[in-house]
Amino acid sequence: MEIRKTLFSGLVLICFWSTNAQNNAKFVNTFIGTDGTGHTFPGPSMPFGMVQPGPDNNIAGWNHTSGYQYKDTLLLGFSQTRFSGTGIGEMGNILLLPFHEKKSKLKNSYHKNSEKASVGYYSLLKKDDIRVELSCSERVAFHKYTYPSKNAKLLVDFQHGFQFLNDSLVLESDIIIENNSTISGYCKTKGWVTKKYFFTINFQTPFVASKELPKEKKQNAPKYILDFNLSKNRILQLKIALSTVSVTGAKQNLKSEIPHWSFEKIKQNAEKVWNDYLNRIDIEAPQKQKEIFYTSLYHLLLQPSNIADVDGNYRGADDKIALASNKAYYSTLSIWDIYRGAFPLLQIIAPEKIDGIVNTLLLHHKAAGFLPIWTAWGQDNYCMIGNHAIPMILSAYTNGFDGFDKDEALKAMIETSTKSHINSDWELYNQYGYYPFDKLDNEAVSRTLESGYDDWCVAQMAENLNNKINQVTFQKRANYYKNLFDTETKLFRGKETNDNWRTPFDPLTATSPMNNPGDYTEANAWQYFWTPAQYDIDGMKNLLGGKKEFTKKLNDFFTIESLNPNKFLGQEAMIGQYAHGNEPSHHIVYLYAFSETPKFGQKYIHKIINEFHNNTPDGMIGNDDCGQMSAWYILSTLGFYPVNPANGEFVLGAPQVKKATLHLKNNKTFTIEPTNFSNDNIYQENAQLNKTSLSKPFITYSEIMYGGILNFEMTSK
Repeated sequence: MEIRKTLFSGLVLICFWSTNAQNNAKFVNTFIGTDGTGHTFPGPSMPFGMVQPGPDNNIAGWNHTSGYQYKDTLLLGFSQTRFSGTGIGEMGNILLLPFHEKKSKLKNSYHKNSEKASVGYYSLLKKDDIRVELSCSERVAFHKYTYPSKNAKLLVDFQHGFQFLNDSLVLESDIIIENNSTISGYCKTKGWVTKKYFFTINFQTPFVASKELPKEKKQNAPKYILDFNLSKNRILQLKIALSTVSVTGAKQNLKSEIPHWSFEKIKQNAEKVWNDYLNRIDIEAPQKQKEIFYTSLYHLLLQPSNIADVDGNYRGADDKIALASNKAYYSTLSIWDIYRGAFPLLQIIAPEKIDGIVNTLLLHHKAAGFLPIWTAWGQDNYCMIGNHAIPMILSAYTNGFDGFDKDEALKAMIETSTKSHINSDWELYNQYGYYPFDKLDNEAVSRTLESGYDDWCVAQMAENLNNKINQVTFQKRANYYKNLFDTETKLFRGKETNDNWRTPFDPLTATSPMNNPGDYTEANAWQYFWTPAQYDIDGMKNLLGGKKEFTKKLNDFFTIESLNPNKFLGQEAMIGQYAHGNEPSHHIVYLYAFSETPKFGQKYIHKIINEFHNNTPDGMIGNDDCGQMSAWYILSTLGFYPVNPANGEFVLGAPQVKKATLHLKNNKTFTIEPTNFSNDNIYQENAQLNKTSLSKPFITYSEIMYGGILNFEMTSK
């Protein structure tokens, strides 16, 4: 039965996509971004998968939010879940550490040069001569340990997890050793979110003895040492299945996804599934560029994670069990980050996932009363500002996705924007037409500007559905940003309830709620100035005095020197005030397309691509933030980027490859072919879609998905 189901799924995928027999997975280097502030991880995962087994070097601290740092040599063990590229750590549950009794002093060390990784696979050699190999399916982690002798030991630690401002991670647990081949149970943990996870661990070789270690203070979950007498091959294999719902759900996930003990089969299947996605774009480029590009595509597709069981059951934001349509309920939704470029790109690369993501947003609204902010394991951590599930919904609607209830969607958007909740005080916002900093003492300007974009999106959705009252109401709110425009500094500046500006005012110093509280979110006044340009470029030009002044403002932005840039305040990968290492800057370089000097933007795109991205462990400057940094790279390499992520437009830049082919659904292709492409010809003078010159500085989602050829005429001047 399982074989027939797998074959059928494969046939459907082949018919849906016109991919060729490429092996783009071979270009993925999972170590890119693991050294420094990229915060990625090298362990295996499946596209949109629930589990990510991998090595842990530390459980706390900003450098170890994924549990891993490339230069570290301390090995705590191998946990089963983690996030890619985030600024805060969560997950890291169920730690396993194989070790050898005679070399127990070496159990936390490994040969750094022995690490190997590829899509769906990770391995290393510990200094006690134990080789560790990891792979996985969507919901099941598969571990393979080769010991130096038949006598083997294994630490199983249920207390382990990545910590965020907590010294007690596990609140409660109920773990049962069912027999000498199976351990199952449940833990409730408190970290970035409070969550429940259920699991079952199945050992191919039964353990001959188990010992529970003494609990330390505030520990509420057990740690065990298990002993094994292995066969001649000295191999211990085990599988760990997870569920948000129940142990029964975890066991069903295990039975459905990995009913066998062939590690090689799991590894091969992971590579095949990854190639099904990675082969949806082919580029003609040097090896180095291919490694950066396909690793970026890999990082993009790691999330959001489908946390529904194989039968479609999931645990919602209200802690209740429900059945998801199409067996999909998504989490690891870093919405403040991914709404900008990652979600629009997913609509091109993986359109079959979009309706499920939008329905997840609406299910969360039903359970919580407002759309999600940032979800981990299905629970909201309320991190970052704005309500940017709103532009995600509008984006999907604008681009023709119809697998969700549009009227329910508008209702959720309106309720989220009118009923105050943990992230928004709408009474205050509407009373003053902005957030006054004497009433909201942190991020007041950023919250006003980002709410304006959400308001514009609600107005557009209301207009689409002929809801005139809300169209007018939210269009008015979308102009609130103008109330914070200071005509003296020509920046958006904090204002009190009595209309007095914040004094003193330092537009170059970044603020952040956890490090340097102030009016802006991980950015300064210059970087947040361009937020309303996501939806109202003409309004911004009018504020500044016209297109000429708009151009001058951009030129100043990219040339005013930064003062003591602090990575903890989002100040990384700097060009003047442009901070490529954090999301508020990501659309700004494309605003040059609406200026008097479009080629200036193309120059900076080329600089960012070549100076801030590399095929090395430190080749990502700034958190990848669940694929947003990677999405910027992919889209900019292709030659376009969505300044407004919700209106279906992709603003033209300059392609960075000789040729790129997007293999789309229904056997269509979209090809980017620059003429006179070279390392010197970094500017585009003219763009043609299907041999017709474009009179506008953008193409649309529908034009891309229809298929065809986009040609750029490249020049060195």
